[in-house]
Amino acid sequence: MTDPISSLIADIASTYATDTIFILGKGPSVDQIDPRIFSGALVIGLNDAERIAPVDISVFHDGWVAESVADNGFKSRAYVTSTSMTALNRTVIRLDHAPLSQESSDLMMQRFQAGQLQIEDILFITALQIARRVAAQRGRPQTVYMVGLDFQYDAGHAYSGRIGADFSHAVDEERRLVFGMQEYFFLNALYVLKGSELDVRHVGAKSFSALSPTELNHAFGGGADQDRPAGSGVAVVAELTTNHFGDRLRLERMIRAARAAGADYVKLQKRDVDSFYSAEQLAAPYASPFGKTFGDYRRQLELDRDDFEFVAAMCAELGLGWFASVLDRPSFDLIAALEPAMVKLPSTISEHRDFLAAVAGSYEGTIVLSTGMTDQAYEDWVLETFTRCERLVLMQANSAYPTRAEDCNIGVVRHYHELSRTDPRIVPGYSSHDFGWMASALAVAAGARMVEKHVKLGNTDWAHFDAVAVDLTTPDFKDYVDHIRQAERIVGQESKAITDSEHHKYWPVSA
Repeated sequence: MTDPISSLIADIASTYATDTIFILGKGPSVDQIDPRIFSGALVIGLNDAERIAPVDISVFHDGWVAESVADNGFKSRAYVTSTSMTALNRTVIRLDHAPLSQESSDLMMQRFQAGQLQIEDILFITALQIARRVAAQRGRPQTVYMVGLDFQYDAGHAYSGRIGADFSHAVDEERRLVFGMQEYFFLNALYVLKGSELDVRHVGAKSFSALSPTELNHAFGGGADQDRPAGSGVAVVAELTTNHFGDRLRLERMIRAARAAGADYVKLQKRDVDSFYSAEQLAAPYASPFGKTFGDYRRQLELDRDDFEFVAAMCAELGLGWFASVLDRPSFDLIAALEPAMVKLPSTISEHRDFLAAVAGSYEGTIVLSTGMTDQAYEDWVLETFTRCERLVLMQANSAYPTRAEDCNIGVVRHYHELSRTDPRIVPGYSSHDFGWMASALAVAAGARMVEKHVKLGNTDWAHFDAVAVDLTTPDFKDYVDHIRQAERIVGQESKAITDSEHHKYWPVSA
């Protein structure tokens, strides 16, 4: 039978497609690192490093850490500890703690070389052991970045400035001793791991550091465009659908990764499962990790009001907009009450005219409406019906997944752009169900002011629209956003003017 730690590692490692692992400490150098770079990789936190950035697995043995992470609201997906800590809705794996003494230091390195997993006093040794198991699970080498492990202590500067409160009871002399000892064991670990399945790279200013915090930011595309306001220029929407699988930590990672890649908005979906589907549909057999019926599957994927409030708070913190597709009246009422930037009515319910008309008659904010599986008659009905909303974003879409190039019909975006000239409420847009960025860039040239792309987090068996969804654990979504921004620059403005880069070479000869 598989042991709990192996099952945990297998489950979490499967979330990410990258071969990158971060081991996160709390040293002050971490303040120089854009925290968004952690979103696309597995993160192992030491002690309460989750106070700096969300982590997948936290490793600790001191009792004060349990108090600290509880105060922080449990931001790790799982905890590996020797304490009796309990955490609501979090996995807790207990391992034996091996206290360090002068006599036992050799035994710790012996355990390390043998791959024996325990909670060591030198916590990054345990974290590296976990990383080795991830490499074994994935069947390929992993690159491990050691972040926030500065191995030095100056009084008052032991921790990242992002740590709001220090729960540790250690005095300055104890900290100096620990940090000095850690550096010794780290160099030993580097020696042991030379040529192994782990390529360990220290991030910092030590002689053995592989790169600086600035270089790490550059390597992962962090530190750029952090302050670009959402909604400037063409709005880029990361369509999360239900690829969070109802897992709040996965949801958080997707939101952070989308923001890191440059999205202006994230979009979710909401339906009232018990009224949207028939009893027969819900009771039908359906194989999934979440149960044996279709109802089990759909209920797991749905976010509740608390989840959406969590999304709203996080997006406000990140300077990111959010909204949701609503497929029925209960879902519309729930989402509208939270006052998102807009609400979306997807192509899926284009035949639900009573519901659509009810929204049109009561909602005065911005409505985003996808037009997949519809024709000119539907457009006429929409323009006659949606007269109260502040703005009406018409998203050209084809509901085939993937959409063939010849079915993208970007010319429809140009048509919506022409409509916007006579009705300023109309905003042209494009919902991409095709591969890549080309159609979306052409949509920008045709006048789109909003483009939407499906995203997922890693290659999993249950990603929605997996064939066209862009993996947030790779650079692909950032590449998509970058191409949209380049298209914006190339399109420029409609009014003809002389640019600063132009100059006359030949002037008329005076008479």
